[in-house]
Amino acid sequence: MSFFGELYLRSTLPFLSEETTAKEVAYLARRFEQLEVPGPVVDLGCGHGRHAARLNARGPLADRIIGLELDALSLQERLPGFPAVRADLRSLPFRTGSLAGAYAWYSTLFVFSDEEHAALLREVARCLRPGGLLVLHTVPYERLASQPEASFSTRLPDGGLLEERSRFDAVRGRDEATRRLTMPDGRVLSGHYAIRYYPLADLTRLLEATGFSVCWVHGGLEEERPSDTSMDLIVGAGLRLHQGSETVNYRSGSST
Repeated sequence: MSFFGELYLRSTLPFLSEETTAKEVAYLARRFEQLEVPGPVVDLGCGHGRHAARLNARGPLADRIIGLELDALSLQERLPGFPAVRADLRSLPFRTGSLAGAYAWYSTLFVFSDEEHAALLREVARCLRPGGLLVLHTVPYERLASQPEASFSTRLPDGGLLEERSRFDAVRGRDEATRRLTMPDGRVLSGHYAIRYYPLADLTRLLEATGFSVCWVHGGLEEERPSDTSMDLIVGAGLRLHQGSETVNYRSGSST
């Protein structure tokens, strides 16, 4: 079975607290508040819509959010209040230059090969208008490299049993894991996944090679600078008109 289907949905929802979601939404609202380009903003890999529903309801992105998700179950169970399309991240169903911005949370963009990641980012760049903004969230490479092996077993609030083992290959920058969820009704969902984590310098080069220019880098939701102890890596990248040019129409604020 596909990992990013029912297994992912059922095993992650119990850990997505209202407090965490509210802080992430507040961060996204602050960063997109400076966007001067009109038009829609797409939630790449919106899942059940915990960010999209709130952002589309109020604030600077009200009535501007479009969700994009491949998993049919996540779309079926998504929160109300925003439009969504079912599509693959690697082939976006949007016209060239039709979007003002895009965002992706929890390393959503980096579950493919390096070549596919480059093609995916070019697809995002194609769909953005000049001055458009991409915000992406991932985990610092250094954090995983310092603790390359992890495992856990925990009971979920509904009585289900969640088990996972993972190993990070620092040379390839890939974290590979196996997850198993035993549901309260006895059903067992299991799957394997791999996520690519780039050192910041490599991620910057990847963005620059696909049409973007980094506007800021944060190590957390309080917009702090990245450090050796950062739990998050959040990058804001503006679309460039052409290689070597500066970003246009976007005020980077506290850029690095």
